[in-house]
Amino acid sequence: MAVSTATTAAQSGHVNEVHLVGRLAGEPRRRELPSGDVLVSFRVVVSRAPARRGPRSGGPTVDTLDCAAWRADVQRSVERAADGDLVELHGSLRRRFWRVAAGAASRSEVEVVRMKRLPPSG
Repeated sequence: MAVSTATTAAQSGHVNEVHLVGRLAGEPRRRELPSGDVLVSFRVVVSRAPARRGPRSGGPTVDTLDCAAWRADVQRSVERAADGDLVELHGSLRRRFWRVAAGAASRSEVEVVRMKRLPPSG
């Protein structure tokens, strides 16, 4: 009998789910990796709630989050969207590692498995 991912997560107490609603920032970047896989990377800007902006006024009011699309359907959605579009994303937080001349490098990003454009707010 197969055990679902949700069952395994509930049993372990570990959950890595990201749900974001924000605006696309800039143009997506499509590239082919040495493995032959295609990656589309992009950024999403999410407003911070006023209570979470820090104790001082003038603190950050948004977070800019790096996102990655490995799935072809998500890549198409990202590439059809325009800078500033309101989007809803679902995925997981990932830490990605690669080699550079100075050694190893890494970054955290949201690996997006579902994305949809939302109607403009306001």
